Amino acid sequence: MKRVVIRLLVASIAFIGACTPVKKVREVRREMPASYAVQQQDSLNSASIPWTDFFDDPHLKGLITEALSNNQELNVLWQRISIAKNEIKARKGEYLPFVGYRAGAELEKSSRYTRNGAVEEQLELEGKPFPDPLGNLGLGLEASWELDIWKKLRSAKKAAVMEYLATVEGRNFMMTQLVAEIAENYFELVALDTKLEIINQNLRIQGAALEVVRLQKKAARATNLAVKRFEAEVLKNKSEKYDLKQRIVEVENALNFLIGRKQQVISRNTDDFLRRKLLPVHAGLPASLLSNRPDVRKAEYELAAAKLNVKVARARFYPSLGLKAGVGLQAFNSQFLTQTPGALVYRLGADLVGPLINRNAIKAAYSSASSEQLARVFDYEKTLLKAFLEVENQLAKVENLAQSYQLQSKQVLALTQSIGIANKLYQSARADYMEVLLTQRDALESKMALVETKKEQFVARVSVYKALGGGWK
Repeated sequence: MKRVVIRLLVASIAFIGACTPVKKVREVRREMPASYAVQQQDSLNSASIPWTDFFDDPHLKGLITEALSNNQELNVLWQRISIAKNEIKARKGEYLPFVGYRAGAELEKSSRYTRNGAVEEQLELEGKPFPDPLGNLGLGLEASWELDIWKKLRSAKKAAVMEYLATVEGRNFMMTQLVAEIAENYFELVALDTKLEIINQNLRIQGAALEVVRLQKKAARATNLAVKRFEAEVLKNKSEKYDLKQRIVEVENALNFLIGRKQQVISRNTDDFLRRKLLPVHAGLPASLLSNRPDVRKAEYELAAAKLNVKVARARFYPSLGLKAGVGLQAFNSQFLTQTPGALVYRLGADLVGPLINRNAIKAAYSSASSEQLARVFDYEKTLLKAFLEVENQLAKVENLAQSYQLQSKQVLALTQSIGIANKLYQSARADYMEVLLTQRDALESKMALVETKKEQFVARVSVYKALGGGWK
């Protein structure tokens, strides 16, 4: 008879397994180009350099160090990591035996018209007193254990581990974003300081030119129109000076927010900004993005977790086997509770439970898990493609900005020299005041544009570092 039962059980499990739906999900595509279009194959990769070595400005390093400790959003992610770690412990405990204790006390008065009541009445007629009401005291240990035959619980625990690792990579990705954003704002602030200095220098030049025009007007060599046009240009540049000051306040506050502190002056180095040299950045091979980019690794861990969740959902189609056991002491009176073996009770059992009819909910959960896995495949491929294109774009930007900066430097030099020439020609009456004004204006605009390009060069270098996956180590 036992053999027949076992054979029927095996046959039913095989039947259920045969009826279990299977939804195939294609494998993820990880193919990468051999090299980037702008840079040739290079074994060096700047992403492997810690940010403490990548940046050489001590003021910038100090800001980043403080931000990594105080940034609120980063601290929130630390708590998310702690939550994910606790989820692993919870999943791990599910496939281990559960052991608990139980203590109870109760009183029961049975109706005389029930079986228990009739037994009590018969005993009393026979002269055998029976407690009324009947007490029931018990102490004992209970254990239960679901045997993880189909690895449902272990797969769930592994999925929690993958989700935890994805959370860690999410924090690493946040660190790369934070480091890059602080560096970008820092260079923006230094560039604004340089622009403010250029404005002040230009105002001194224009102030001297205005005095010359006023003297010429007194000598009847210039008109009042020339004086007013020079005055208007000076006022225009003074107004731009206050716009720059406002922008400096906003960028300083943006940095203070990223650092996680209240408003205060940002220490920075503004000396010779235009003469600072840009160190080269090495992109390495595109395949290195698979290991260097935290967002790519995060997407990979999320895909692995989705695959494991599909296994968990599929395992729910199969029956689960649980073991239950208990041992303790039980008596209707406390004086008999410690008398063994009379008060000893124990039990041992096993349950085999599985879905048979109306499995729609399980099918829906399995279908959703399979769809989620496919969504993670697409998300991984999208993240990888985005990472590659970001590096391509920033490498091209670095190259193009270098060419643009060289040309703009020559333009600034030519226009700066033309200011002196225009002043001499005006004083000798060989040029009118508009030529002087336009020359000064063009020189100022070219210097401002040169500072902006220099800033963009520093930002592009930081962007390449971020795109390669640097900044979290």
